[in-house]
Amino acid sequence: MSQYYFLFICQLGMGLFWILTYILIIKRSFQDEKYGMPMVAICANISWEFIFTFIYPQNGLQGVISFIWFVLDLVIMWQYLIYGRNEYKKKISSKLFYTSFLFTLAVSFLIIISLSQELHDMEGKYAAFVQNLMMSGLFIGLLLGRGSLAGQSMSIAVCKMIGTLFAAVGFFIYFRTAFITITSMATLMYDLLYIALVYRLSRK
Repeated sequence: MSQYYFLFICQLGMGLFWILTYILIIKRSFQDEKYGMPMVAICANISWEFIFTFIYPQNGLQGVISFIWFVLDLVIMWQYLIYGRNEYKKKISSKLFYTSFLFTLAVSFLIIISLSQELHDMEGKYAAFVQNLMMSGLFIGLLLGRGSLAGQSMSIAVCKMIGTLFAAVGFFIYFRTAFITITSMATLMYDLLYIALVYRLSRK
């Protein structure tokens, strides 16, 4: 198999499994009436997808994938703003809830775009791997904080891990750096832990 086709398969696998992850999150959130992605992860995802779809648009397959991710994340964001407000209405005011979201969204956007410019990474590779690692930890935190599978499922956990694994394999073979290798391995470990925790809760 040529290098081009192997990279295409890795890119396609990453894109499809993350699209499936987002669809499953949306479906489960509507079912449980609970948001399925942590706020910081939502803000980072939407920021990355907006930047590398509209400001530094990517060509070919990745451009299409990034746009689909962006559209799906808009739905996930809407679910957070609706269901998250209901979940936290006894803890914080509506003003503080929405203000904290907008502030986090702005900070995420500025960090991702400035990091990409400073590293001369107009494809967002480094930012993507950093926020993917962050997301894996945040999903574990959301699961432990709720103590239930509300908004979560084993299929979400597995698809998330497989999508990330496709990206990690492709980059390890053709764009290997110590930083990306370490973040990929750490993300995989967190994803396996997340799957184990989801399995344990599902057994209960």
